Amino acid sequence: MEMIKVFGLPFSACTATVLACLNEKEVAYQVIPVDILAGDHKRPPFLSINPFGQIPAVQDGALTLIESRAIVKYLAKKFQGSTCDLLGKTIAEQAVVEQWCEVESQKFNPPFYAIIEQVFINPMKGLGPTDELLLDRNVEKLGKVLDVYEERLSKSKYLAGDSFTLADLHHLPYLHYLVNAVGKGDLVFSRSNVHAWWEDISSRPAWKKVAHNMKLPSLPCIPSQK
Repeated sequence: MEMIKVFGLPFSACTATVLACLNEKEVAYQVIPVDILAGDHKRPPFLSINPFGQIPAVQDGALTLIESRAIVKYLAKKFQGSTCDLLGKTIAEQAVVEQWCEVESQKFNPPFYAIIEQVFINPMKGLGPTDELLLDRNVEKLGKVLDVYEERLSKSKYLAGDSFTLADLHHLPYLHYLVNAVGKGDLVFSRSNVHAWWEDISSRPAWKKVAHNMKLPSLPCIPSQK
């Protein structure tokens, strides 16, 4: 079987999500770096792979996919019979997984991204100092989302039930940066169930292989990613 090609960078949260899924499925892959510091993501030949100029992108034989959430769902379905099940076994279980994936996308991700934008991205781009009011507002928003998680995780080990699924995997790179890079780990550590969940999912061998390489650059650029 031809090796899956992943176009991206190790510190890109969306690339990390795809790599974590591939590791969970024990699928061989090749990472092809896209030099976004040189602007290669906005020029051919990468634009022929993703015309939006964003990482990651994946090639699996003749199939090319973009958008990390679509990519990991494809991988989880294609390799559903191998290793752990990331989608849920019944229609009801799959619906709950989908629900919490949507929560991550629509509720968790927006305030998280606003936080990392203020703490890391904007300063690196030279867009001025952190807007502390905006930062505090989004820390509060994210805290309210994690309060819901805290309640949910008091009733189940993982977001979608008793098994690790895509609902949990999607959170890994963002929580990693929240805890290790932007100084907002208290949002996790102050909630006992969220903290226990984070300690569990971040200790998975598949994730550790990815997290080891997630080092944010100290350069005035960050990849456009989806």
